[in-house]
Amino acid sequence: MATPFHLIVGLGNPGPNYAATRHNAGFWLVEALADREGLGLSADRKCHGKTARWRREGVDVHLLCPTTYINHSGRAVSACARFHRIDPGAILVVHDEIDLPAGSVRLKRGGGHGGHNGLRDIIAALGSRDFARIRIGVGHPGASREVIRYVLNGPSKAERAAIDAGIDELLGLLPALASGDWDRAQQLLHTQPRGD
Repeated sequence: MATPFHLIVGLGNPGPNYAATRHNAGFWLVEALADREGLGLSADRKCHGKTARWRREGVDVHLLCPTTYINHSGRAVSACARFHRIDPGAILVVHDEIDLPAGSVRLKRGGGHGGHNGLRDIIAALGSRDFARIRIGVGHPGASREVIRYVLNGPSKAERAAIDAGIDELLGLLPALASGDWDRAQQLLHTQPRGD
């Protein structure tokens, strides 16, 4: 059964020092969606982040970029979900993924945190793994000891171009996703041509 999403969360770190870093790929997608729809993301104290309301087919979809820093994303997501009475199954979290090549995108329902501290904190705060995810590939540094430095630095020009292409692809899927048509979004993701 299709479950519409009522909260789309982009993960990242606030402030200009982090704006261009790989860890902020989730922010990049939500900001691109808000820009495309002519929505202003504005400070929202009750949600501990920047929010906007995307009105689609008579249904409110709340957009959230937490300003709690990525390792404490659960504080913002749980507060926003409680305030708007949104169940975990109606939450879609967008995050960077080091286990995918730069620009690759994947959809996932539920599951663990895979070592991502933002997801780890959201799972703990919600007491649930049932939220859906969009994984935006940012590539891997090659050694686990390099991961923290890697995600807190910016991608190369070629990597950023690939990530931006992935974000453009996702923007085309978000209306279907927001309506809860997960199968249609998956089909589109796997059949759309990518310019490589």
